[in-house]
Amino acid sequence: MMIDWTAFTPWPALAGGALIGLAAALFLLLNGRIAGISGVLGGLLKPVKGDIAWRAAFVLGLVGAPLVYGLFQRLPVPQIDADYAALIAAGLLVGVGTRYGSGCTSGHGVCGLARLSPRSLVATACFMAAGFATVFVIRHLFKI
Repeated sequence: MMIDWTAFTPWPALAGGALIGLAAALFLLLNGRIAGISGVLGGLLKPVKGDIAWRAAFVLGLVGAPLVYGLFQRLPVPQIDADYAALIAAGLLVGVGTRYGSGCTSGHGVCGLARLSPRSLVATACFMAAGFATVFVIRHLFKI
C-alpha cells in the first residue's frame, strides 16, 4: 500500500467534518429531525402532506452544493474502477442494507453516534465490518 502524501489534506477534511457535524446538529435542534439521507429521501418516495418541502429542499441542497462549489473551484474528476453492472448491484445492496439497518451511514454514523444511540453504534460497526470484509475479499481473494 502506498500513501500519496501530496493528497493528504487534513485541514480541509477536518473543516468538512466539522461542517457536517454542525449541519446535522442544527438540523436536529431547529427541525427536530435526524439528517439521515435514506430517511429524508424515503419520505419523498412516500410523500405525506406538509412534509415534502423540507425534504425536497434537503435533497436539492445535496445535489446543488457541489454545483455551487464548482463555480468557485475546479471539481475533482472522479475515477470509478467498476462497470455499470457492478455500480447498479452496489447501489441495490446499499438500498437493501439501509432498509434492514433502519437507516444509512449518515443517519447512524453521523447523527446516531452523536446522540450516543446504542442501535447506531451497532449499525455503524456492522457497516464498517462489511466494508472491511468486502475490500479484503475483492482485493485479496479475487485479486481485482
